[in-house]
Amino acid sequence: MNDPEIRARLYPLLLGGVYIDELPTGTTRADVVHITEHFMHGYEVKGDGDTLQRVQNQLRCYAEVYDFVTFVVTEKHLPRLLPLLPEWVGILVAPAEGGGLRPHRAAGYNATVQRAPLAALLWVEEVKQYLLARGLAGVSTLRQREIAHFLRTSHTVPLSHLAQYVRERLMARLPERLLLREERKAERERLATSRARRKRARRP
Repeated sequence: MNDPEIRARLYPLLLGGVYIDELPTGTTRADVVHITEHFMHGYEVKGDGDTLQRVQNQLRCYAEVYDFVTFVVTEKHLPRLLPLLPEWVGILVAPAEGGGLRPHRAAGYNATVQRAPLAALLWVEEVKQYLLARGLAGVSTLRQREIAHFLRTSHTVPLSHLAQYVRERLMARLPERLLLREERKAERERLATSRARRKRARRP
């Protein structure tokens, strides 16, 4: 079973809010992120053709930003994956015989979210706007690295308030993402049609 087949089983379970595919998260990308007004849930998909080599780095990046984390895997990966994941990480299993996803264990609340990595899910200008709105002067001249340092060392920005802002911005950005996705799809189809026409024109 491959990644697209597993995602097709996962999407119907993500009720309320929006979900985003391939969201850059730290030094990796989260396969699917379910975002609502109240939480962000990161999902990592492992099909039969995937390896577990990147699990530790993926888990570290997800643990810094998502309220809940779940790995969605095939039966093949379950025995080797279990020792790699802490108890709070959820696991869904995709049976080879079809059907939906089988819960192995539910995700628990993640208490290790950090301000700087969380803010890094947004564009720098969005973070600056947030900090300026909170009355923090001089923010507009800071670089990304300086903003991250400020968020790591300052206690003037409540994590819960920042998390709410991040969720709102990511949810508001979804229509833009969908439009861009459609534009890219249309461009791929246009190029494919153009190549097909050139190939036919070259035939004797």
